[in-house]
Amino acid sequence: MMASIGEFDPLNTRVPATKIEVTVSCRSLLDVDTFSKSDPVVVLYLQAVGTKEWREFGRTEVIDNTLNPDFVRKFVLDFFFEEKQNLRFDVYNVDSRSCNISKHVSYSPTFYFSLQDFLGQTFCTLGEIIGSAGGRLERTLSGIPGKKCGVIIFSAEELSNCRDIATMQLCANKLDKKDFFGKSDPFLVFYRSNEDGTFTICHKTEVIKNTLNPVWQPFTIPVRALCNGDYDRTVKVDVYDWDRDGSHDFIGEFTTSYRELSRGQNQFSVYEVLNPKKKGKKKKYINSGTVTLLSFKVESEYTFVDFIRGGTQLNFTVAIDFTASNGNPSQPTSLHYMSPYQMNTYAMALKAVGEIIQDYDSDKLFPAYGFGAKLPPDGKISHVFPLSDDSDNPNCVGIDGVLEAYFHSLRTVQLYGPTNFAPVINQVAQCAAEITDGSQYFVLLMITDGVISDMVQTKEAVVNAAALPMSIIIVGVGPAEFDAMEELDGDEVRVSSRGRLAERDIVQFVPFRDYMDRSGNQVLSMARLAKDVLAEIPEQLLSFMKSRGIEPRPALSSPELPELHRHI
Repeated sequence: MMASIGEFDPLNTRVPATKIEVTVSCRSLLDVDTFSKSDPVVVLYLQAVGTKEWREFGRTEVIDNTLNPDFVRKFVLDFFFEEKQNLRFDVYNVDSRSCNISKHVSYSPTFYFSLQDFLGQTFCTLGEIIGSAGGRLERTLSGIPGKKCGVIIFSAEELSNCRDIATMQLCANKLDKKDFFGKSDPFLVFYRSNEDGTFTICHKTEVIKNTLNPVWQPFTIPVRALCNGDYDRTVKVDVYDWDRDGSHDFIGEFTTSYRELSRGQNQFSVYEVLNPKKKGKKKKYINSGTVTLLSFKVESEYTFVDFIRGGTQLNFTVAIDFTASNGNPSQPTSLHYMSPYQMNTYAMALKAVGEIIQDYDSDKLFPAYGFGAKLPPDGKISHVFPLSDDSDNPNCVGIDGVLEAYFHSLRTVQLYGPTNFAPVINQVAQCAAEITDGSQYFVLLMITDGVISDMVQTKEAVVNAAALPMSIIIVGVGPAEFDAMEELDGDEVRVSSRGRLAERDIVQFVPFRDYMDRSGNQVLSMARLAKDVLAEIPEQLLSFMKSRGIEPRPALSSPELPELHRHI
């Protein structure tokens, strides 16, 4: 218990994901019942990363006698922007006469469908549903050869309590004295209860020195960090006396819930601090003091999903290192080697990041550049050349189009040097500077094998780009030492140039080797890489929007479902 308090790092404590509610409807389903229409149900499966195994997540209710169901039961999914969350939706007909089962059993996990019940299926990612106009995605059902299976329609909405931020202030009275020469040095530790009965630390107040009647500063915490969306879930608060050597003395504890805390908007709430050990030993023990909730307020903050649903597009650009240090692409030792059997690390990094970001870019056109090569026909060195060979149009169609252009360039240009980053960063920054109204946010992925040759100019470019709707991901491939790159990743010290600090931290650098799966599982390696490099993008987008006072537009209106008699 003591160790967990000391090791608590608010920056690295994973807040539960945003929760997305997915609603499902179908139109023009197959009619497989002889004397009536089908009785459809939709089953959702999630795919495990690495194993590719599909596991059932849940089912809608069964709706009788309709080919155009609007299901009431919704799927509530945790959304992680940085993960590719593959979904499979199977539609079945439940024939209660042949199954002889009640409605309640028809969607229980113990009921299995036969192939005769199958009405079709579709695959998508959660990102595709959220990234679609108005959070509404329509897909054709397939899976029965030679038959039109109809369409399935998804709409996604973020659950409102995901965006709530609570601000509260507490004080204590007559706490137990724990220090021999003075009074106590109290602080509070908040824990969220988990479904398995364990507790997860979610906030720690500052220490107030030498007092039994402390008043702590107000603090702010996301509601989902406090209760994960369940307002009645237990919140445990421990009261400690701080000790320099880290062996903090336990004064007592009390429990509450988010719902109970929220009553503090209208009244003071007083909690008795109890120490179970003292209570067991002393007959006359009353309490170890009280804690009072002085104030409590809740505000809603805009979220990444708000901006995506309001039409903000992620504009994805790729830049690939074509310097000679990568080795001859025709040799297996080269980082650019094009093996017929597996992807090289450049292709893996590009695909890992690109396949997730593409869900949030409606036109699926991605500018792709190379740097550090000699170009035909005259062997001129270029630090920013389009992989498409078309200087007027650097766009490639889809991630596969980017990969194709990359492999084509490997066969036509000569790897050379030096490794200059600034020209590519400035190229993308120029585009970002033209659209600063919040409708687009630019993400530049740079993949490199070596140390930057133009660090001074690159720092200047990063500082300038930090004022624009832009983020930069740098993936280092190969065995080189990348220490200098850490200077650009402003997690510890903000990047500066000529006395100017970058106004936001917009660079994320990682060496790909840290994410390689030891067993050689490329899918797992790519998932790990994407999870880490993309995790900061939503926060970076929000920090830009907030700094410019940009609010999300209302969710884009999507065409209504066809007007049909609604079967519920």
